[in-house]
Order: sequence, then structure tokens, then C-alpha cells
Amino acid sequence: MPDPKKPLNVVLAAPRGFCAGVDRAIQIVEQSIAKFGAPVYVRHEIVHNRHVVERLEHLGAVFVDELDECPDDRPVVFSAHGVPKSVPNEAQKRNLVYVDATCPLVSKVHVEAERHHNAGRHVLLIGHCGHPEVIGTMGQLPKGAVTLIETTDDVAQLTPNDPSKLAFVTQTTLSVDDTADIVAALTQRFADIAAPHREDICYATTNRQTAVKAIAHECELVLVLGAPNSSNSMRLVEVARRSGAHKAYLIESAKDIKFNWFHGVKTLGISAGASAPETLVTDLLATLKDHFEINVNNLVSARENVVFKLPQMLRTGADDRQALGEKT
Repeated sequence: MPDPKKPLNVVLAAPRGFCAGVDRAIQIVEQSIAKFGAPVYVRHEIVHNRHVVERLEHLGAVFVDELDECPDDRPVVFSAHGVPKSVPNEAQKRNLVYVDATCPLVSKVHVEAERHHNAGRHVLLIGHCGHPEVIGTMGQLPKGAVTLIETTDDVAQLTPNDPSKLAFVTQTTLSVDDTADIVAALTQRFADIAAPHREDICYATTNRQTAVKAIAHECELVLVLGAPNSSNSMRLVEVARRSGAHKAYLIESAKDIKFNWFHGVKTLGISAGASAPETLVTDLLATLKDHFEINVNNLVSARENVVFKLPQMLRTGADDRQALGEKT
């Protein structure tokens, strides 16, 4: 007779998984394939999740690094993270049909940065060097108009030409707590610095971090489903560790589980980054059920009902060429 399965309490953090911007971006690729036929080219990963990317590739998406890999006669979609202005400019020069899937909350940061620049302020961008969103935001303004700030040490070392003419914006997927520390350092050092009208860290990032904080203290182990290049997913792991979880790991799928992590674990917390599909959570629970007698509790800390409209060219029968360059 087989040994009885060990009991395991599982607490699901909610909200988790897809946010409105990710959902919109995926729909844009799907609807572009439906409208134009395959292949549809996508500059960079539409969102940072290989499971999403592989499914879209199966439907007819071709992912490329740069526009010069796209033929002139096929449409191209720009990723949810946003792109420098040079990218749509080049697409227009080539008369490409393109659809901009930039998350509207990222576009809001772009507009803020441009507004500050036009007002004569030097823009400080709080974010992570090399992240596509940071590259896209810095690329909205002329070279030298934006300074990247990654840590409070960067704040201490700033030597602006005119300390009275500064503004800051932030990447949308940062740690809420880390960003608060940097903002505090900036406002303490530069009393006149202009802040965003509303916080730039998006509602989904904030909600997912709050949800993980709500469960971490009762969990010996927290698993976050997401990609290693997903900023918001990595932040959830950090938040879990800081908020009381004994151990926290990022996994891309149930296949990444190491069962030696579960020694001494009575309560497991699970979350998923904003670009991770819920099917990954379902698969993880199925794998756990094979090894444990699981008791699942879904702890909801916020309700989300945000929906972003698709670009006009995918919502109507508008002429494809007239819709070039549209950004919503």
C-alpha cells in the first residue's frame, strides 16, 4: 500500500497573472494575425513569457529583435514595453503597416517625460538599466535629456546642471518599497523636483506585490510563476522574501520545481507575474496534487476590472495605411 501523501496548505495570492496591458498586447498580436494573416512580425517579445511567445508563434507570429529583420510587405507589432521614437519613425519611412501594443500605462510615462522635457526640466527615470521599458522611455527624448536612477546611491551622486529644474518618472514594474526609498531620497535632496501627477508604478504591479505581502508571512515557501527577464515577476520574489517567507523562488513552470524545497514546508504560497498565464498556476497545482494532499485557499487582496481598448485599426474596418502610427 503506498505511503499517504503529506498534507500541504496552498495559498494563492490574488490578484496574480495577466494584467490589462498584457492581455491587450496578446490580443493585438492575435487580432493582427486574424486581420492580416500569417506571418505577423513582432519586435521583441510581446511580453516576457516564453509560454505566451511560443503559443503566438504557433498562431503565426514571428519574433525579431529589430525592424530590419521585418519584410516591407508584412505588418509588425511593437511590444507592450514600449519602443523609442526612432522605431515608429523608421517604420513610417519604410511605409510599414505597424500596430503599437505599448501598454497605455507605459505610454502615460512617455507623455509625462515629454511634458517635463518641454517645460525645460531634466528628467530622472527610476528604473533598471537595459530593461526594454527603460530603453523605450529614454528613447522618447533627445540623448542626454534623461538620467537613469537605479539606487539611492545614484541619487547621492547626482550633479544636475540646475537642481531647480528636475522631474522624475518611473518604470511601471518596480518594487513599490524600493522605489519609495529612491523617491524619498530625491525629494529630500531636491525640494523642487517635479513628481508624476499619479504614481507611475502600475496598478497591477502594486496589487500583485500587495497580494504577495499578504500571504508571505504565513508561508515557509513562496513560488512565483514568471520569466527570469520579467521585472515584475522578479520583484514578487523579492517582496516575498522581505515579507516573511522563509524561501521564495521564481519558476517558469511546474517542471522547474525541486522537491527538496518542500522539506519542512507546511504552507506554500503561489503567485504569478503580470505576463504569466493562469494555465501555469493550474499546471502547478496539478503537479503538487500528485505529490501532496493539498488544501487550496485563494486569498484575494484586491479586485481588478481594468480593460484597455484595442487600437482603432483592429477594432474597425479602417484602412490599414491610414491607421499607420496610431498609438492609443
